Amino acid sequence: MNQEARESFTAFVAARSGSLIRTAYVLTGDQHAAEELLQNALAKTAARWRSVRDSPEAYVRKAMYHDQVSRWRRRGREYATGSPPEGVHHDADVDLRVSLERALFALPPRKRAVIVLRYFEDLPEAEIASIMGCSVGTVRSQAHKALARLRELAPDLAVHLEMS
Repeated sequence: MNQEARESFTAFVAARSGSLIRTAYVLTGDQHAAEELLQNALAKTAARWRSVRDSPEAYVRKAMYHDQVSRWRRRGREYATGSPPEGVHHDADVDLRVSLERALFALPPRKRAVIVLRYFEDLPEAEIASIMGCSVGTVRSQAHKALARLRELAPDLAVHLEMS
C-alpha cells in the first residue's frame, strides 16, 4: 500500500470506526468480540483498499456480517439469560434497552442482522440485500418477521416497534 492509500485508509478508519464498532457490537453482543470482528474486517479492507476505496464502508459491513454468520454457524446460538439482582432500581429507558437487547439476541442471526442493518444503521433495503447476498424482497420479509418476533419476545417494546 502506497503512502496516499495508507493515508486515505487511515482517514476512513478514523472517521467511521465509531459507527462500525457499534454495528459490530450489536452483531456480537460482546465488546471484545466486536473489536475483533471489526479489526478482522478492517484488515481485509486494507488488503483490498485499491478496489474498495470508493465504498469501503459497505465492504467492511459485508465482511463483518459474513464473518459473524460464520461464527454463529460454528458455535451455535448463545443467549443472554442473566437477570439483574432483586432490589436494583432501573429507569424505564434502561429497562427498554435491556429488553431490546435480550429480544435481539433471541432472534436468529439473519433476522437480527436485518434489524441491525435496517433500523440501527438505517441502511436502505437494497444495500442490506447486497450485504447479505439476497433479494430486497427477502430483506423486507425478514424484517417483517423479525419485528413480529420482537413484539412477541418483548411486549413492552410493542409501542416503540409500531413506529417501524
